[in-house]
Amino acid sequence: MKKKDIEAFFQRLSAADPEPQGELDYINPYTLLVAVVLSAQATDKGVNKATGPLFVKADNPAAMVALGEAAVRDYIKTIGLYRNKAKNVIGLSQMLLDRFDGTVPEDRESLEALPGVGRKTANVVMNIAFGAPTIAVDTHLFRLGNRTSLATGKTPLAVETKLERVVPDAYKRHAHHWLILHGRYVCKARKPDCPNCIVNDLCSYKAKAIA
Repeated sequence: MKKKDIEAFFQRLSAADPEPQGELDYINPYTLLVAVVLSAQATDKGVNKATGPLFVKADNPAAMVALGEAAVRDYIKTIGLYRNKAKNVIGLSQMLLDRFDGTVPEDRESLEALPGVGRKTANVVMNIAFGAPTIAVDTHLFRLGNRTSLATGKTPLAVETKLERVVPDAYKRHAHHWLILHGRYVCKARKPDCPNCIVNDLCSYKAKAIA
């Protein structure tokens, strides 16, 4: 995609939704971190259903550790991979207490040292909780980047690297949310809604159908 088209691409997404928000419910940076860890291979809706009651009981690392792994498992048992995720939630909570005085670190290296936290999760937390211009590439962003030719790549990291290079600085803060939401509701996997896409004329998708 050409530079002028990329500028127009994000200008339109920005105009349509100036302050995009993630769809995971959270109270503070800690609960955001937990919610994102739980969201791997799960829907935001499903995670929110489980974390609503959980966060009433534990919205900080000390309370979560006190709650215990078995109780956490019970709260999140409707989420995929819940046993391993419960173990990670307790593990990261204990590490936050031991190494970071119970606060969520703002840098990628420290975040990725926590159990269950990979690059994508770290990027989400850095972006939403701390305002960093990071771009977390999930399945929606990966598909959208390649389908539109905005940022092509064979791996999520390759797509992320290209997006960091081509997204105009003015739009980097919210690029992550615009692209996720566009991929989730418009540029869908099986049947992209090309007729109602506000950037369809800038997209390189050969199979697009604009009626």
